[in-house]
Amino acid sequence: MREPISRRTQRGVSAALLPKPALRARSPLAKAISLLGAFSLLGLFATPVLAESAASAPTTALVMPKAAHSLLLAIAQAGNRLVAVGDRGHVLYSDDQGVSWTQAKVPTRQMLTSVFFVNDKKGWVTGHDSLILATVDGGETWTEQFIDLEREAPLLDIWFKNAQHGFAVGGYGAILETTDGGAHWEDISDRLDNEDQRHLNSITEIKDSGLFAVGEMGSMFRSADWGQTWETVKGPYEGSLFGVSGTTESASVLAYGLRGHLFRSPDFGKSWQEISLKGTNGALEFGLADGVVLKDGSVVVVGHGGSVLKSTDKGHSFSVLNRADRLSLSGVSADDKGNLILVGQGGVHVATSTGAAPQ
Repeated sequence: MREPISRRTQRGVSAALLPKPALRARSPLAKAISLLGAFSLLGLFATPVLAESAASAPTTALVMPKAAHSLLLAIAQAGNRLVAVGDRGHVLYSDDQGVSWTQAKVPTRQMLTSVFFVNDKKGWVTGHDSLILATVDGGETWTEQFIDLEREAPLLDIWFKNAQHGFAVGGYGAILETTDGGAHWEDISDRLDNEDQRHLNSITEIKDSGLFAVGEMGSMFRSADWGQTWETVKGPYEGSLFGVSGTTESASVLAYGLRGHLFRSPDFGKSWQEISLKGTNGALEFGLADGVVLKDGSVVVVGHGGSVLKSTDKGHSFSVLNRADRLSLSGVSADDKGNLILVGQGGVHVATSTGAAPQ
């Protein structure tokens, strides 16, 4: 599997005079995108979708009885509620630990790529056309905060320090910042040394250290002052990284992406060690998309081929399970009993604490 080759909008040249990125012809998966040709990881199963023009774009997502079984890309907790997002503007929420799901009122049918909550009420979602939606009622209703059709690229991840200060990252090196809860978003891409406009796939907080972002061609950036200044990190890998997670250990970073590569840094990116990942059939070679630190301190990472990785030692080692259905996974959370709630191909999957289907 080769690293995708992408075309970029040249600085100072009108986008209208350049070919539109191939991204617009089909839907990428959250945190698992190298944008143009990213289906090497999770998008192999996605139904091709033509981009909608501003004039014809629907204003609300259709309510679909089987939305919980459609393509979902990300999941987050809002207090005791679970909220999942994905294809066709679908936002679903569950108040019974993932057993049943209700579709929310959403003002778009665009692909939604990530979701983040700062408490049980306030949350944000990113999507195609550099879209950002917000909720103040735990995900039941959503309003549009930001959209930029001219970017012709999605936002892929979002993170908030508190109810006011947050960041969104995405295609062509985009990074946006808000200091007023999303009422205004400022493009701060020039704070990063990213002249080639490599796509940014994921951003997160690292305990006692600051922010860390990863992306295309092994790109890594860190900020010790919560996004005011950024430093380029020399990473251990030249392939795309689709996700980054912290652990309960100070300064500990986990970065992961293509071909089952997972790296751990104990010192906020100064040094790296590759973590050996072996399943029943040998070394893991499936791409990895998303990770989460659970309430008990364990770390779970999921990806293509039904891959579920779990660490109980702060990311020093991982068990590897490939689910029997082999459905690709793009997001993970957990219920209050420690069972995993997985999303991806086929929608929501309630699994055991190891990721296996319940008996």
